Amino acid sequence: MDRQGHNTSLPPFGDVPYLLDFATDTNPNQFLYPEQELQQPQSCRSYWVDQYREMEETSNFRRQRLPLAGIKRIMKADEDVQMISAETPVIFARACEMFILELTHKAWAHAQERYCTTIEKHDIVATVNETDYCDFLVDIRST
Repeated sequence: MDRQGHNTSLPPFGDVPYLLDFATDTNPNQFLYPEQELQQPQSCRSYWVDQYREMEETSNFRRQRLPLAGIKRIMKADEDVQMISAETPVIFARACEMFILELTHKAWAHAQERYCTTIEKHDIVATVNETDYCDFLVDIRST
């Protein structure tokens, strides 16, 4: 572990996390191309390992950082949605939280490359532009 409590072993990193058994997997970077592995700062490499560990250790899934009522209201805004199970907003809240955390983490890496300690709008725009799974943000990333 480093000074900030992050695991220093290298996780699989990329646009899609691979949920591996890190205790038994000898090479968690087996899914990365060498240039992908070198491009990621150490703090980004440990992100998915930390997220995976946090999910494994979580026992109370009802306690979320995002409001479940708001997520359920957004889901019900779709005309095709008729019923929502009790677990669905909890899962969506966790997925949204992970998305926000990763986007913030990558934007912070951009800010550090500029020797800044504050994430600015252009750090987030640069992160969205270079991340494939953020294509749904195409309408707002140029502003």
